[in-house]
Amino acid sequence: MNAQDTAKLKFLVPGWYAVVMGLCGLALAWHRAQPLLGDGAAAAALAIGALATAAFLVLAVATVLRGWRHPEAWAEDRRHPVRHTFIAALPIAVILLATVGVALFGPHPLARALWWAGSLAQWFVTAWVLARWWRGASAGGLQWASVTPALFIPIVGNVLVPLAGAPLGHTEWAVAQFGVGLLFWPVVLVLLVVRLVVQGLWPERLLPTAFILIAPPAVVGLSLLQLGAPVLWGWACWGMAVFSLLWAAALARRISAMPFGLPHWGMSFPLAALAALTLRLAQPGQPMAWTGLLLLALASLLIAGLLLATVRGLRDGNLLAPEPVATIAPTAAAVLPA
Repeated sequence: MNAQDTAKLKFLVPGWYAVVMGLCGLALAWHRAQPLLGDGAAAAALAIGALATAAFLVLAVATVLRGWRHPEAWAEDRRHPVRHTFIAALPIAVILLATVGVALFGPHPLARALWWAGSLAQWFVTAWVLARWWRGASAGGLQWASVTPALFIPIVGNVLVPLAGAPLGHTEWAVAQFGVGLLFWPVVLVLLVVRLVVQGLWPERLLPTAFILIAPPAVVGLSLLQLGAPVLWGWACWGMAVFSLLWAAALARRISAMPFGLPHWGMSFPLAALAALTLRLAQPGQPMAWTGLLLLALASLLIAGLLLATVRGLRDGNLLAPEPVATIAPTAAAVLPA
């Protein structure tokens, strides 16, 4: 690795693991399509899962090198009022790789080890992120300017755990960790709505992360069905996820006019998760099956476009570069007139 490549590692922020999350989500969605599409869907799931594994290995090696050569950059990620939440993308990527492994190959010692490593790391990262909330805004704690959809990332990781935990036979722990996500999902949603009232929309470059609103209900629905909950609970979550898609889609025109950046990957996993939930609820020949296939095609096209844009961005040097960061300043509480 030459000096220029080493310098670029400084800008390999934890949000890059969203690439692995999106690919794993798409692999799981194609796996869910197997009853409708046959062996071709299974082959697609395997190929996408292999690509996700390769992406994770490259990122893991690069992350270790970054921590060794640029420890100050890693420390800055942990201090940053928004970027620190993306650290949870790393254990989520591990959980999703384990989930893909279990879905494609069944319970396996390697998948079990990955699942435990990811779920325990996610537990501690969530505790670390939420512990910051006890600090004052001036000490790097919770402040309105730092409340963005990225706060869902540590939460969504916990509700993912049952997808592989139940087939692996660790249902009790999986449900316990699922409960953590279920507790804080509505809390973060309320914080986001209040932030919109108090300070307005988050920075323009983070607009694509609005699609993360889809992920919690979609994943909660998948996990509930995996745990044997009544199918109507899955439908309730599906309704919330579809409405969240329509809500986020109101920003689609503004997002499409933006230059490509890493935050665009925030759209990938939520759409793949919604496609997976739709296909999980679908029966062959029913309208839901066609809806699931349409969402699967949409997620596949989106992620293919994101991959191409990422390759171009890396080639042109636009991605591993300093990010424009909006000034984060505490906002005084609004006082209503008497």
